[in-house]
Amino acid sequence: MRRTNLDRLERPVTARLGRRRRHRGGVGQNLDELFDVVDEHDHVIGQATRREVHACGWCHRAVHVFLVNRAGRIFLHQRSLTKDSHPGLWNSSCAGHVIAGDDYDVTVSRELEEELGCTLVSAPRRLFRVEPCEETGQEFVWVYRGEAEGPFTLNPDEIQRGDWFSVAEVDAWTARAPGEFARSFLFLWPRVRTML
Repeated sequence: MRRTNLDRLERPVTARLGRRRRHRGGVGQNLDELFDVVDEHDHVIGQATRREVHACGWCHRAVHVFLVNRAGRIFLHQRSLTKDSHPGLWNSSCAGHVIAGDDYDVTVSRELEEELGCTLVSAPRRLFRVEPCEETGQEFVWVYRGEAEGPFTLNPDEIQRGDWFSVAEVDAWTARAPGEFARSFLFLWPRVRTML
């Protein structure tokens, strides 16, 4: 990122703290919500809107949560058709960006409530972190594992539908029809599948 862009990015974070996302304009997310822009070491260097971060390819933060039930099945969701990236594709149990001023763990709780309408008895645990790359959309991603049984209350702005699948079913599905999955999911699945 050029220095001139960094100067433009620096904005106070306090105005965004504690505000929930607001969806508008028929898009499954607010394109003007603020994200922290981070450097190659995941240190915050400024803030920019979702629209700017994605258009410019700046590094930012996200989480993916994989929920597993007592039967060992994993909940996956199909993204809403109004999402700005990967609409209608299948993804992890829930996923989301870390908004400006938040951290990864806070984001997990917010995304579980916002997308699935659930709060877990025990906090999901961190499994591993992925460095920014094309497959993640230049996101530092922390991947979490949690335990849940459902039922969930799916947010239609975020999710079309969801269901429980075995690891073998997901393996077969991703091999047979990779185009039905978000790019980040295909990147994360081989790394996370043995940890579920």
